[in-house]
Amino acid sequence: MKTLKILMLIALIATVLFSCKKETQENISSEETASLNESFVEQTYDELQDMADQAYKLIGESLKSTENDFIRFGDCVTVTLDTTVMPRLLTIDFGEENCLCRDGRYRRGKILITFNGRYRQAGTVITTSFDSYHVNDNHVMGLRTVENMGLNDENHIWYQIQVDGQLNLTDGTVLSWQSNRKRTWVQGYNTPFWRDDVYLIEGSGTFISSLGAQVNRVIIEPLRRELSCRFLVSGRVEVNPANGPQRILDYGDGECDNLAELSIGNRTITIVLR
Repeated sequence: MKTLKILMLIALIATVLFSCKKETQENISSEETASLNESFVEQTYDELQDMADQAYKLIGESLKSTENDFIRFGDCVTVTLDTTVMPRLLTIDFGEENCLCRDGRYRRGKILITFNGRYRQAGTVITTSFDSYHVNDNHVMGLRTVENMGLNDENHIWYQIQVDGQLNLTDGTVLSWQSNRKRTWVQGYNTPFWRDDVYLIEGSGTFISSLGAQVNRVIIEPLRRELSCRFLVSGRVEVNPANGPQRILDYGDGECDNLAELSIGNRTITIVLR
């Protein structure tokens, strides 16, 4: 009888431990999914300036002859610049069918960019909107506004960036994204090329999900955007869900890869960015 009781106790402990482990894994999976979705949305709006730079350079050039210079485009893209209107209108058209671009993403629809001056000129305002624009079948909507604020104390050009966006994910979730950020051009502004450009990004933003969740994100270590890399190469973001544990997302130490570390309490996992 005593042996039976001991066996039953061991079985009960094992069941409790398994249940706790399963619950922990499910929590990590949920937090990982949320972090991946949020990072995907952020990157989708952040990469718009890179695409505008490349599109402007593409005017008058052959895409196929310089294909290695346009990593976010594919053979399907058509770029037009209307100089008969003010502000000027730059249109990036990926067509009505999914187009596989050189960064591995599928895009379709149009990106519409208006601007009243040159990107390097203080006071220039650049506004980006969309016409049936999709990335990997996720529908991108909203408005992104960039204002050139001139030189800072270190003689770097910096920009004030506001996003009021909405992204309909393929799983039916709708994520609204509002952010106010500062983007400082720290390298590459003295050359005519874009691949050597490097920016540091600061600021904060808020996600609101159609599922009812709200998440505030604050950059606690400037995000480093190197235009030669598809992903952020370093920087840290503090993520504060309204109804969940705080998360820290670390983009690494400068290496160009699709990995980031997600820390929740005393747990840290590696996530693969999309």
